[in-house]
Order: sequence, then C-alpha cells, then structure tokens
Amino acid sequence: MNTLGTPIQGVTLYSFTRASHARQYDLESLIRKVAAEGFGPGLELIGFSSLRGFPNRIDDRFAGKFRELVQEVDLVPTSLAVNVDTGLRRDRLLTQEEMVEYMRAQIEVAARLGFPIARVQISLSPDAMESLLPVAEKYGVTLALEVHADQHGAHERVLALRDRYEKLDSPLLGFTADWGATVTGFAPSLLEAYRRRGASEELLAAVVALWDGFYAEGPPNTQKVHGERFGAFIGLAARHGRPELGIDFAINGTGLFGPAPIETWQEIMPWVRHVHGKFFGIDETGEEPSVPVRGLVAQLVENGYHGAISSEYEGWHWNNWQDPFEIIRGEHALQRAAAKDAGSSMVTDSRIARELLHSHLAQPARG
Repeated sequence: MNTLGTPIQGVTLYSFTRASHARQYDLESLIRKVAAEGFGPGLELIGFSSLRGFPNRIDDRFAGKFRELVQEVDLVPTSLAVNVDTGLRRDRLLTQEEMVEYMRAQIEVAARLGFPIARVQISLSPDAMESLLPVAEKYGVTLALEVHADQHGAHERVLALRDRYEKLDSPLLGFTADWGATVTGFAPSLLEAYRRRGASEELLAAVVALWDGFYAEGPPNTQKVHGERFGAFIGLAARHGRPELGIDFAINGTGLFGPAPIETWQEIMPWVRHVHGKFFGIDETGEEPSVPVRGLVAQLVENGYHGAISSEYEGWHWNNWQDPFEIIRGEHALQRAAAKDAGSSMVTDSRIARELLHSHLAQPARG
C-alpha cells in the first residue's frame, strides 16, 4: 500500500550545543525549553553529550526521572545517538567482540531511557551490524546507522549494509538519513563567519566556486577522490594567503557539505528509520539556502515515511550571532510548509507521534 508519509516533527538537543556549553541550560531546563517552544514532539539527544557519566553511571533512578520528565512535558523520545569509538585504545582498534560489549551498555541505556532507536555510526561493517543484532533484540532497540557526508545513500559501503539488512530481514536494523549528505551549496552563514575572520571576498568566491565544481562532478566515489578534494581546499587557502583557514575549509567542504543528489536516498529509503534534518541556517525569505529541505521533505512524504525528522542545526559551530531557537523555529516552519506542499502534513501531536513511530519501526523493510 503506497500512502503519503506524515513525518514526525522533532529536534535533537545537539542543535543547542552552544547554549549548553555556555551553561544557559542544563539537561532538564533544555528539555523543558524545547517542549515550551513547541519543537517536539520528537526528542533526540546524544548520549555522551547530554548525559553525565554515560553510559555506565546512568542508574535506574536517573532513568526513571528522565522518563517522568519527558512524559510530563509531553515529548516523545525518538533516537539516542550512541558512539562506536573503534579507536578508543591507543595501541589498536577494538576487536569486534570488544566493540559489541562497548556498545551493549549504550544500547541498554537507550532502552531504559525509553528511546526506541539508537543511532550508530558508519564505521560499523555489515558483519558488525549483524553481530549487534542480538543486542538490539534483547533490548528492543532499533539500530539506525547514520549515513553522513561524505557517504550517501548510493555509496558502496552503505549499499553493502543495505544488502545485509535485506538478508537478515529484521525491523531492528536500518539507517538514519542525514541531510548533510545531500547539500546543494556552501552554507552562507559559514561564509559570513569566515568573512568575520577576515577572509577576502575573492577567497570566499573561490571557495564557493571550488565546492560548486565538486557538486557538479558528484559525490566522491573513492577515498582517493575525497582526499584530493580535501587537499584542494587547503591549497586554495594557501594560494590566497590564508593557510590557517585551509583545514577548516577542507573539513567543512568535504565532510559536512555532501554533494550527493537527493535521489541517492531512494537506494535505502525502505530502511530509513530516522532522519537527521541537518541544516545550517534560514535566510530572510524563510528558506534554507544550502539544503534542499522542500525536496527532501517531499521525498519522505512520497515514500510513505512515518518516522521522525530531528532538526539538526549544525550552524552553531560557527554562528555565534543568531539565536538557535529562532533558527529551529524557522526550519520547522519550512518543513511544515514543505509537507503541506507535498499533500501531507508534519505530525506535531504527541499521541499520534507515538502510534506512528511504533508502527514505523515494527515492520521489516521491503525493498
């Protein structure tokens, strides 16, 4: 049955990292702020970022208080971001067995806090994901591996995971689609940040032209191409007399702004369990100038997606002159307008969101 999707409106607390770092909010007050602003019902957070002592010091008392708070403010837990950290040791990478045990504690905490999804990371191979399936089954938590720039929905590593998921046929394995993989332009807010750091207009124009050229070529298909593009940004900064900006240009230009077409998400759409609505700013017209939000929301609606979109404002890394709460408000309005234009709506009612999310996660994907 092909029905229009009704994505669930939500947000990740990662969007407000600058306010948290400034001690403007602790976890409880930030959750209350999110609820009061109407940014839910979906609530996502990062374990190691938001939870002191995560995962080993999250006891039953804390878990109970957390669940009571979320219920009181009428939010719906969607995804807890957990880390793989295969390079945790100094002398070697974790073995697969060590990795499973390291993640087991995080997944167990996700379950105790009431999160139905644990976002995991791309360093997990198909074999590793299969080895984690019994852990997911034990705790009833869906493992949604994040597809993040510089990968994308049609990347060979992602397709290998998809093929293993299809073989295992479990509703507990899927993907988190991060919109940063399908960016259409270098973020104007970041250009403004470089401008405030003294970058010339000539240099900024050259950065945009270089990125636009890579966008026209398409996403890198090998690590060698990725490395060449990384080096091109460094060389550009050096030629313009600002070598200290080179690494920054390169990291953002190749690792945050992914140039894949939005059609690449179709390769894994049946396995998308969660969405990171990555964006970098909202302009004076109410649009996101570097992320095709309207097209991405329409794609989810047309594919019958009933999961959550966690608005993930990444511009906080460099934008210290605008209010992130106002920016999230603008992006949510854009998402709602996009869903309406696609003939559907965003879900903002917590009761409906709970029912939809449960149904969305209950069935294996059918490609």
